[in-house]
Amino acid sequence: QVQLVESGGGLVQAGGSLRLSCAASGRTFSSVAMGWFRQAPGKEREFVGAISRSGGTTYYADSVKGRFTISRDNAKNTVYLQMNSLKPEDTAVYYCAADPRSAWVSVRMAAAGYDYWGQGAQVTVSS
Repeated sequence: QVQLVESGGGLVQAGGSLRLSCAASGRTFSSVAMGWFRQAPGKEREFVGAISRSGGTTYYADSVKGRFTISRDNAKNTVYLQMNSLKPEDTAVYYCAADPRSAWVSVRMAAAGYDYWGQGAQVTVSS
C-alpha cells in the first residue's frame, strides 16, 4: 500500500507559477514510478507527466511540455510538479499517482497503470 498526499495547490494569475508536492508513505518510495494527472470540470482525467523510479526518465503531455517539470526526492519520499507559465486551461484538480510495476527507468501514461492515488489538489488559473 502507498498513501499519497498532495499539497501546494491554489489560485494564481495566468503566467504565474505553482509547485505541487506529493508526499508518499507506506512503501519504499524508489519502488514506485510516479505520475501526475489532472481533471477539469466536465472533462476526463488526463495525463500530465510521469517520472521513473530512478528519476532519470520523465515524460510529459504535449499540452504542458516546456512549462511543467516533474522531479522526485527519494530521500524525502516526495514528488514535485513545478508549473510555470500557467494558463487558464490548466485549471483542474491535480492528482499524483503511484505505479508499482514499472521498471527502474520506465514511465506509464495510462491511468490504469497506477494503483495508488492522492486526494487531489485544486489549481485555479485566472485570466
